[in-house]
Amino acid sequence: MARSEGSSTGSSGGAGKRGQKPAKLSRADKKALRGAKREKRRETFRNLKQAFTLTKDADPRFLPVLVMSTVVAIAVLYVIVLLVTGSPYVPIPFAVLGGLLVGMFVFSRRAQKSMFSQAEGQAGAAGWMLRQQLRGDWRLTEVVAGTTQLDAVHRLVGRPGVVLVGEGAPHRVRGLIAQEKKRTARVVGDTPIYDITVGTGEGDIRLGKLNRYLVKLPANLSKDQVATLEKRLAALGGSRTQGLPPGPLPQGAKMRNVQRAVRRRT
Repeated sequence: MARSEGSSTGSSGGAGKRGQKPAKLSRADKKALRGAKREKRRETFRNLKQAFTLTKDADPRFLPVLVMSTVVAIAVLYVIVLLVTGSPYVPIPFAVLGGLLVGMFVFSRRAQKSMFSQAEGQAGAAGWMLRQQLRGDWRLTEVVAGTTQLDAVHRLVGRPGVVLVGEGAPHRVRGLIAQEKKRTARVVGDTPIYDITVGTGEGDIRLGKLNRYLVKLPANLSKDQVATLEKRLAALGGSRTQGLPPGPLPQGAKMRNVQRAVRRRT
């Protein structure tokens, strides 16, 4: 009988522990948490404000397109909801909310387009694009080949196979890609190898369309084959030229100084 009571007591004690509520935050912890949330909101607002200013300065059609699209969206939604409900007041919140969503979409697309147009042609732009904006299951190795003039070839491994992405002066990049393609072919065998050059010349892929090009490539490999291929390509080594800019080279930056820094590090 005593054994039964002990078992019951132990069970209820275990249930009590499992049902314990997490410890309450102290007043100081709550204050710190609220402060962190406020700072995060401020940082988001600052980033949006900066993106808005940069886009407005770089794209003279940005504000007219933004205002017109928002107003048209509000008017169209108001009329649609008015016809459905028959009330002149019910459509107002739906129309305003829909207009704001359309405005944010237009703002996002124009800001992205402006960002790409400003980065296009700058040294390091393609590497930055692949590092920050790449969509899909890709394994990126930056600068598998490069020069002190800031030309570079980046290697992507994914379901389509191997993609070599070159950026820089066309007459130098073509040679770099050809050499890297030969090295890669010795390791990957019959695996498809695609090579592209990011730029504005004939046959080049524009920076803003790079993601779209990669998404449209056919899926030639399974996920297991991609993992195996990545391990085989690791034998070729990773980055071979250090010192390239981590993003597009800013306008007005002195190319000679950057090239001198690259030579010191190679």
